[in-house]
Amino acid sequence: MKILLLVSAFNGLTQRAWCHLREEGHTVGVELAPTHTDESMTELVRQHDPDLILCPFLKHRVPESVWGHYPTVIVHPGPAGDRGPSSLDHAILDERVRWGVTALSAIEAMDAGPIWSSHNFTMPSPPISKSALYNSHVADAAMACIDDVVATVAQGNPRPTPPEVYPREIPDTGERPLLRRKDFAIDWSDTPEEICRRIAAADGAPGAPAVINGRDYCLFDATHEDITYSVRPGTVVARDGDRIAVGANGGLVWVGYAAKLTDNKRGIKQPAGHVISVGGVPSTTLPHRNVPEELSETDYQRIGDVGVLTIRSYNGAMHTEQCERITTAVEKALTESTHTLVVTGTEHCFSNGIHLGAIEAAVDPAQEAWNNINAIDDLCAALAEARQLTVASISTNAGAGGVMTALAADVVYAREGAVLNPYYDMGLYGSELHSWSLPARVGLETAHRLLNDKLPVSARRALDLGLVDAVGPRQWDSYVRWLTQRAQALEDDRLREQLRHGALARRSARPLTYHRTLELAEMARDFYDNRNGFAEKRRDFVFKRPASETPPHLRFA
Repeated sequence: MKILLLVSAFNGLTQRAWCHLREEGHTVGVELAPTHTDESMTELVRQHDPDLILCPFLKHRVPESVWGHYPTVIVHPGPAGDRGPSSLDHAILDERVRWGVTALSAIEAMDAGPIWSSHNFTMPSPPISKSALYNSHVADAAMACIDDVVATVAQGNPRPTPPEVYPREIPDTGERPLLRRKDFAIDWSDTPEEICRRIAAADGAPGAPAVINGRDYCLFDATHEDITYSVRPGTVVARDGDRIAVGANGGLVWVGYAAKLTDNKRGIKQPAGHVISVGGVPSTTLPHRNVPEELSETDYQRIGDVGVLTIRSYNGAMHTEQCERITTAVEKALTESTHTLVVTGTEHCFSNGIHLGAIEAAVDPAQEAWNNINAIDDLCAALAEARQLTVASISTNAGAGGVMTALAADVVYAREGAVLNPYYDMGLYGSELHSWSLPARVGLETAHRLLNDKLPVSARRALDLGLVDAVGPRQWDSYVRWLTQRAQALEDDRLREQLRHGALARRSARPLTYHRTLELAEMARDFYDNRNGFAEKRRDFVFKRPASETPPHLRFA
């Protein structure tokens, strides 16, 4: 089947759908809606002449000249009967127990067309951020809806159900208004749980506005902590690395990320400790207090002769100091009398490499980029040169330097449904020892193709290519059990030595410092000379400027 993905951006869900549909044997092309007028979109669709148009992530209206002539299906992040652009925001704020995703025909009225499929799920409790919810439960339900739509169209007589007769499992659905930043305003006299819920609902955009020490901020990535003593609400009282603790009614709210808010215009989202000051004094002067586990940057556990280090990076971005702290945690874990070290992400984050936001916000972005790439290279070297067997677990989507960091380990596992982007963009040559690790795993020809085609691969495709060594189940609890069992199996001396032997066979004849030196020489020119437009591309990414055209390699071949 010839399927056109008409989307507002080639985001994680769109990439997952693109990978899946291609692997099912369909011909798939992508068009970015923001790059088109109604007229140009109509003409382009006419030229493509697809059998089906799917819109897994679309914020733009589809013109009747398109949906009136081609089956056009919108994937809406709400259950049957739900309408409106702030569906997930409302679901989190309203403490919904169940929510869903619905595939419906595009018509003139938004989210009101005949329904092709709807899949519901249980909302996490306590609530997780909107971004995390979208990339996990919503994405899984969306993929189930997409499979239903494709199967129905393939039968040759698609007849979606009118919305007024479609069964509604979830009550009280209807059209909800667009929520704006003011609707998420933080009142520090509220309970910590309510404040964290508002921050979770506003995650990504628009952000939850709050006043701290007389200054306006947008807050992100929060958790709460119960305390036995009282703290004046709105007072900054402690820190743990980049995380800041603020008093609320009956407890503390720990904030991981923040952005300055000036005249209702949001600045660059950064680690909270980089942004929030206390009476003009940097937050690093605050007393230290251990952050709750939900926001902890690393967690180490030992299972027999296996050490498991869990790393957490908000949205996968890892800035200089964070890379340094994670490297220290890896090095400390490697001093344990264990045979194997497993480095894994959480259910909702792994790594996408260096932190473009922190780089853009720096006084000297080129120097900060240089510091950042050297820090993540140190992490890769720690994994690659360990005396123990090292295992990387790609627990969710990963990109660029995040994928390459995982490849520095001896063994690489991935979770079903994860999408990998094993290439560099943004006008960067890339580092993280990729000039050694990528060809060593997939061969020079495939490595060259992955780096130059700049296309995502699913976890299953990564397994076929040899990028990863095994793929575990999608359901999180099942994946954790699977990973634990895999790790414990490595206590078998013969299996561990077999894997170690395979890893050593992939080692370059040249020292790893040779690869690192050559890579950094290229990166120095990208950072300091801006030879490939890194500064402009980074700025476009950080400020979410839409693409001016659909990249040709995403269109139909």
